Amino acid sequence: MASKLHQLQTKAVQASQFVAKHGTSYYKQLLEQNKQYIVQPPTVEKCQELSKQLFYTRLASIPGRYESFWKELEGVKHIWRNRQDLKVEDLGIAALFGLELYAWFCVGEIAGRGFTFTGYYV
Repeated sequence: MASKLHQLQTKAVQASQFVAKHGTSYYKQLLEQNKQYIVQPPTVEKCQELSKQLFYTRLASIPGRYESFWKELEGVKHIWRNRQDLKVEDLGIAALFGLELYAWFCVGEIAGRGFTFTGYYV
């Protein structure tokens, strides 16, 4: 156990040294590559204004999203009414999609518990 702790400490020191050595250049490079997204002057007030703009823009997009949701739902209803015309490929895709959703749910549950497996063993 002590050797693993020592290895972990060594890795942490190496990582912090790497960040200390290369972090500034990475930061500058990142800002240079994305300078078209930087609003001048970069002040707290400007950040608060942009935050409000983002919030109210997303709020204004709700009616469009609402309409899109109902169009998608109508499409699903149409497919369900004509389910006898579905091909095996379409059913396979739907089954894989359902399986993927279930798997993500299970992975989310496991991650939420801190990657521990719990349950009763019979």
